[in-house]
Amino acid sequence: MVIFRLFCVALVVFASSCMRNSSETWEDVKTAGRYMGRGMDAMWGKDYESRMLTSDEEFIGPYDEEFIPLKDGDLRRSLAMDQPLAQPKGIPGQKGIPALSDFYLPPDSLQAVFRPVHFETDEHTVRERNELQSLMEMAAYLKKNPKTFLVVEGHTDERASASYNVALGMRRSNFVRSFLVKQGVDPNRIYTVSHGKEKPIAMGHSPEQWKLNRRSEFKIYQP
Repeated sequence: MVIFRLFCVALVVFASSCMRNSSETWEDVKTAGRYMGRGMDAMWGKDYESRMLTSDEEFIGPYDEEFIPLKDGDLRRSLAMDQPLAQPKGIPGQKGIPALSDFYLPPDSLQAVFRPVHFETDEHTVRERNELQSLMEMAAYLKKNPKTFLVVEGHTDERASASYNVALGMRRSNFVRSFLVKQGVDPNRIYTVSHGKEKPIAMGHSPEQWKLNRRSEFKIYQP
């Protein structure tokens, strides 16, 4: 059984190498070689089983020779597949939480901080580097001003059904909220809503105008 598994690993590496460049192929070969070496060691009784650690001092790793960093594409896919965070504990309009009607567009002095971010068709993750940087700057402001509440609004373009676009808009606003929380912002001060395709800012029907409508916008409340 062990020999059969090693043969399968070698076969997969050989097949994938035909579609990759030389440096990627070499990394695949090295990785496969390490696993094959471990498999042979296991046949002769060498123990690679994990064990329970009882203190931080017992932790060793990852070994440099076995650590392969994620590529940018892997990171994007990982972020896109993250499960959404739980909604805030407080309900707007109750127990000291501002009602949604109390939130307002950022004043001129803060519009550079709370700039809208945009999405590709049918996507709910922000991809443009400058817009990701904008979200990081927004997170920094919210951490420095911990009494600020935020509403993230999700919007879509006019295509597809109303129900589909409401769901897509919510995924977009939840992605932004998750991103900000991962930067250290208090999750209980960020609320999300979806307007779907009901509040376009560009009224035309061209791809350029659709892109303007695929966005998340922000409203704030500062006591």
